[in-house]
Amino acid sequence: MTKNVAGKSRPPREPHAVAGTSLTFDLAAEAETLRREPTWQAHGHNAKTLVKHPDFRVVLIALRAGARMQEHSTDQCVTIHVLAGCLRLRLPSGAVELRTGMLLALEQTVVHDVEALVDSVLLLSLGWSKR
Repeated sequence: MTKNVAGKSRPPREPHAVAGTSLTFDLAAEAETLRREPTWQAHGHNAKTLVKHPDFRVVLIALRAGARMQEHSTDQCVTIHVLAGCLRLRLPSGAVELRTGMLLALEQTVVHDVEALVDSVLLLSLGWSKR
């Protein structure tokens, strides 16, 4: 068993390249795989790091309707691209709804939480500190 981003055990996945000069992903197929895994079935959320460089990450996240990513912030800028579904983000300036195809960019340290209003898939891109 390995640990997911929430620290919970999940069955190991087949290894895949997360760094390189050129990486290609079928996001629809990756999202479907996330929804078939036991973590999604049991907890209503699942994630997979697709790209991992010293200063940059891309994470595919599937959330079941009603699932939440609790309030948090990052030290780096982030983008949230909704590939399917609808999300509500609570920001200091108010709530924002993001539907399929929408992209939100946040500066570093902006406190936010994320709630799936329906089953949703998002692509999170974030800078990563080299510390």
